[in-house]
Amino acid sequence: MSGGVDSTTVALLLLKEGYEVSGITGIMHDGMQEAAKNASEACKVIGIEHHSLDLREEFNEKVINYFENSYKKGLTPNPCTYCNRLIKWGSLADYAFEKLNTDFYATGHYARILNENGSFRLYRGEDPKKDQSYMLFALTQKQLSRTLFPLGTMDKIKVKEIARENKLSAADSKESQDVCFINPPETTQSYLLSRFGEKEGEIIDYNTEKVLGTHKGAFNFTTGQRKGIGVAASEPLYVISIDPDENKIYVGFKELLSSQEFDVENVNWQQEEHGEKQEFIAMAKIRYNSGAQEAVIIKTGENSVHVKLKEPKFAITPGQAAVFYNMNNEYVLCGGWIK
Repeated sequence: MSGGVDSTTVALLLLKEGYEVSGITGIMHDGMQEAAKNASEACKVIGIEHHSLDLREEFNEKVINYFENSYKKGLTPNPCTYCNRLIKWGSLADYAFEKLNTDFYATGHYARILNENGSFRLYRGEDPKKDQSYMLFALTQKQLSRTLFPLGTMDKIKVKEIARENKLSAADSKESQDVCFINPPETTQSYLLSRFGEKEGEIIDYNTEKVLGTHKGAFNFTTGQRKGIGVAASEPLYVISIDPDENKIYVGFKELLSSQEFDVENVNWQQEEHGEKQEFIAMAKIRYNSGAQEAVIIKTGENSVHVKLKEPKFAITPGQAAVFYNMNNEYVLCGGWIK
């Protein structure tokens, strides 16, 4: 429980359905002390017990270090997917099952899990604007079998309505931010500069290799970035590629960022039978806010694939998650990290 409206409403709904419910909050960083307090207060109002688990050291080691090291390597990380796999369905879920002896682990994610002939399938949430199945691709069959997503058939308006009807203060809580350990007005760029310090490098034209200017650190840029590059041209420039070893970024016009093929590593075969196939067709989603499109998936190793999109896609970004759905774009088959 984060103290927000989604997880608080989940606890209430499960209690009304007849479950014995306990709230659990993982304190991932110092900024979550207030969230833990809010979650504890929410549990008192609902009438259930609350547990807090200090996971700051583990979160720093597994998620923050991954986040920082990814930018050092010229990648664009997705910390929420790492946190889901290693913390929320890692240490936090382990505590729930092993210490609290619970049967199920429920969260406020907008997704659905259906048991189809003994195989647990992660379906998209019915509200397309809130669907979070993309962020949950790394969950295993065992984890899906013991997870509940009560909000998967609802939209945010309905969830807030339920919270207000039951006089939950969380009904008017703010939406959680993308990177929970970076608090506004601090930005990802200012955070990274404070961690790594300025490191001047060259901004180079991708086609001509002409030096166009300088930057304060290649870690400050992501593939496909347009704003904040700091050099002018006849039309908008984009970051085409990043060389972290030489501390250089290469820029060019938008058309250079369209591509149809890429590789994916560390694939989690959520639908295990697809891990046995050498080649299959699926709907591919390369970032949280993009639509899915048809692609051929070719297995290149036990946990790696090569992807051929039917149509070119803009700014396929190394470090981001690529998630593959069945051809009706309903449920997750597998997913991994763009190489």
